[in-house]
Order: sequence, then structure tokens, then C-alpha cells
Amino acid sequence: MDNLLGDFLRARRERISPADVGLPDNGRRRVRGLRREELALLAGISSDYYIRLEQGRDQNPSAQVLDALARALRLDEASRQHLHQLAAPAQPGRAEPRVPASIAELISTWATNPAYVQDRLTNVLAANPVAAAVSPNYAVGRNLLRAVFLDPAERELRRDWDQTAADGVAGLRAALGPSIADPAAAGLIAGLTAGSEEFRDLWSRHDVRPRTGHLVRFRHPTAGNLDLHSDKLDIPGPVSLQLVVFHATPGTRDAEALASLAGLIPAR
Repeated sequence: MDNLLGDFLRARRERISPADVGLPDNGRRRVRGLRREELALLAGISSDYYIRLEQGRDQNPSAQVLDALARALRLDEASRQHLHQLAAPAQPGRAEPRVPASIAELISTWATNPAYVQDRLTNVLAANPVAAAVSPNYAVGRNLLRAVFLDPAERELRRDWDQTAADGVAGLRAALGPSIADPAAAGLIAGLTAGSEEFRDLWSRHDVRPRTGHLVRFRHPTAGNLDLHSDKLDIPGPVSLQLVVFHATPGTRDAEALASLAGLIPAR
């Protein structure tokens, strides 16, 4: 049985030094980060109870205990919520993701705004032609995380590849919560773990950051450097989907380059 809660607690405990929380460090430590007993002391719970939590022998902590551990681990709000999700009962299987027809129709009308729809695993479910002109991986059936880590052309395309990769892994954890063991999620994680050392390192950090909009820096083979704003909008429905839309600041060289790129798309 997977010990998602214990794995998360262990990973975050190992990233905090005694000095970070005002504890003495005699320099002769045999473990990374805090000892289990030290974290239990900071959280105000017994060492035995914390050890049972980390080992997976107790997976039903109260909300008060989880909040105390979050404070002791110095978790931000997204990571605190993730901690609570890992301790929640398993959810039933999810419905098959379907893009609302109105959304697919809408993005198809945007001639100069690259846009696509992704599910929680970053599978592309819909995309417009100008998105595919920015990257061939913005196409139905592609998985963006797999592209970022395993496609050399995608790595070359992204001037901020390191940040994109880190945000992608942290966003996957936030999107999955306790559903990491779902077959589709487990298959994606296993494939990336086997194929990319960078993914293995980032996944082991247990960082959690919900997917939000940001500036994306491309190195496009035709348009040159492109700095595009990326906005991520949740699509209401029974399955978690996001609409991702790019735009350039009006009047900039980026806007001109994006319009030129869109002009190269054959008429349909």
C-alpha cells in the first residue's frame, strides 16, 4: 500500500535544517534535515505518534495535527492543503475528461492567441492552430510534461526550461493530490522517472504549486525569442480541466512576431 502521507512528511522534514527552526546542531547528525523526534517536538505531538504517521501505520491524523505539522515544516498554503488531501479518504475513480464543445469552438476562432485545453496530467485535449505553430507539442494527444522532459526540441524551445520543469512537476503534485496511484497518473510518473534524471530529482522534492499563469519565454525557430503571458483558467465540470491562453503585450516586438507566426498558418 502506498504511503503518500509518510513520503511527503519525510521529504519535507529532510529539507529543514535545525538552524532553520532554532534548534542546536552539533554537526554530528546521521540524517538529513530534522530528526523525527525534533519535528514531533516542534509540532507538539508525541514522537511515537509521529513515527507511526511517517511509517504509514496511522493514516488518520486530525486536522489539528496536520496543521501543527504544516507549521513545523514551514509549509506554504498550497503545501498545507496538499498535506490535508493526502490524509483524506481515497476518492472514487474520475470520469473521462471531455472538452466542452463551446470551449473547443471558442479557441478555434482565436487567430493570434495560442490556446489549448489540458487535463490534470497535462494531456492536451484541444488546441488551436496558432498554438501548434508555437510548439508541435500543443496538439491533441500530446502530454506536455513528457514533452518537456523527454523531447530535446521542447527543451531547446524553452529559454526558461529549468523553471518550466520545476513548475510542471510541482503543478502535477498539486493537481493529483492523493490520486498519484491512479493508473494513468502512475503510468506517467513511472515513464518520466525511468526516462529523466531531472524529473526524478524534482519529484523527490515533493514541492507543491498549483498551476497558475506566468510569463513563458520561447526560443522559436521561426519567430525568434517570444515572451508570452500564459493564463490558466479552470473549466467547470466533473473533471479537472484547464484552458491555457497565451498573449503578447500589445505594441511589442513579441506581439508582432506572434502575428507574423499566425500569418504563416495555411487557411482552412
